[in-house]
Amino acid sequence: MDGLDLIAEFLNTVDHRSFSRHGQNHAGGERLASPGDLADWLAEYDLLVAGDELDPEDLNTAIALRTALRQSLSGEVDAAPAFAAYPLQLADDGSGGLRIAARSGRPWLDTIVETVVVTVGRGDWSRVKLCAAPDCRWAFHDTSRSGRGRWCDMNVCGNRHKTRVYRERRQQAG
Repeated sequence: MDGLDLIAEFLNTVDHRSFSRHGQNHAGGERLASPGDLADWLAEYDLLVAGDELDPEDLNTAIALRTALRQSLSGEVDAAPAFAAYPLQLADDGSGGLRIAARSGRPWLDTIVETVVVTVGRGDWSRVKLCAAPDCRWAFHDTSRSGRGRWCDMNVCGNRHKTRVYRERRQQAG
């Protein structure tokens, strides 16, 4: 899995979507409601080291990082103070080179933080976005050529926006 996709999946462990589609109301929710839920998510993405026992502090740390990343993407607040909890350093990569390493003592957390840092360093962070629809805000990896995608799914959120704008224009004209 691409690092940008992993970050989007991590950001989407909370679902703020509240729109209605085809008469069905979308009910969002929190996927990380317990340390066990966090362990299940980490195992699903091969981020859990065998024998790791997760506790409520691990859950709080994961949610705090996710919240800071989502806030950073939406421009809601200056997330810099939250990121200070994740110090980085240079480390030997084992082949004579260097890599950026997080040293939180939680291998799963270090992997997520390092993935974010690498995408920022490569200039790819701008490809991780939150859907522009205020009733969606689903995180997605923008794979468009121009990098100017606004919607998590053009057939859902993009279409709803365009339809709404069209109807407003018709109403104003008529």
